[in-house]
Amino acid sequence: MGIPETMKAVKTTTPGNAEVQDVPVPKVKDDFILVKVKYVALNPTDWKHIDIPLLSAAGSTVGCDYMGTVVQFGPNVRGDWREGDRIAGVIHGSNKCDLSEGAFAEYALVRERVQMKVPEGLSDADAATTGVAISTVGLTLYQKLSLPWPGSANAGCWILIYGGSTATGSIAIQCAKLSGCKVVTTCSEKNSSFVKTLGADEAFDYNDPSCAEKIRLHTNDSLHFVLDCFGGQPGTTICAGAISSKGGQICSIVPGEEYPRKEDVRRDLLLAYKIIGQPWDFFGSFPATVEDYEFGRMWWGLASELLAEGKVKVHPPRVREGLEEVIGGLDEMRQGKVSATKLVYKI
Repeated sequence: MGIPETMKAVKTTTPGNAEVQDVPVPKVKDDFILVKVKYVALNPTDWKHIDIPLLSAAGSTVGCDYMGTVVQFGPNVRGDWREGDRIAGVIHGSNKCDLSEGAFAEYALVRERVQMKVPEGLSDADAATTGVAISTVGLTLYQKLSLPWPGSANAGCWILIYGGSTATGSIAIQCAKLSGCKVVTTCSEKNSSFVKTLGADEAFDYNDPSCAEKIRLHTNDSLHFVLDCFGGQPGTTICAGAISSKGGQICSIVPGEEYPRKEDVRRDLLLAYKIIGQPWDFFGSFPATVEDYEFGRMWWGLASELLAEGKVKVHPPRVREGLEEVIGGLDEMRQGKVSATKLVYKI
């Protein structure tokens, strides 16, 4: 069957609102691949880009995580791709710079080098969960914090993964352990056993008023690296309070209020969009860099091997059906009803 002229896609209409619309299938371009989407997965950034007026763009296609099959190539695609290949990775959903880019659709455009051929043994639904989480972990742990790549060396240092039961947090725990880190994490009490199965050495309840003090005591005042996967309070206070008295560095994936201890704790905001290597907008304009895109190519190459070998497990998916049902799932996330699982939808 050929490529149709129109498709269904989840489009932002006004701030706080999105709907499924009939729209043109995006035209393949440059080093992009056109994908027939089979599964999509939800992230908090999806509903935030709908709701927050400064991020919301009328007509933009929502969604970052997907799995599908290759149907067409742009003129500058250089990788070993074939029509029909199973493919997954990251898309810049709700992209103000190109309203046609986004995952929650029957067809999607994806930039070649930050995608992977889905490894044998990894299900389609599992593969759909990887895009934002894998990209974010690469940017934070390996590009910014400069940890040794998984399996290459023994870091031997403590790291706090704040929000270990989130999709990004669960991947981060596993990768940090493969890099030889000693990992402490935070989660609700009900998710403590889950994060320990991922490799966390200890889990602390973020609802405990003494959480930061207990982490600092457990790490013998030698914690210098933090990945904050949640943002906001009480996380900002806990993350800064848990860091060694000698200072440290926090990578945050959520914008928000300032962290305490600005004089001796560095804070960097890193979002998955950066790895795609194109200009992007997030409360301001960010330029594209060749370095980010090249890092993404190397990191996704390694990540696909880790997934193929079973050294990294995906965040547990909860699979549903129907593009129309995605909007209800986004509302569940808004209301904080999704925990220690990833909502995945078959298209």
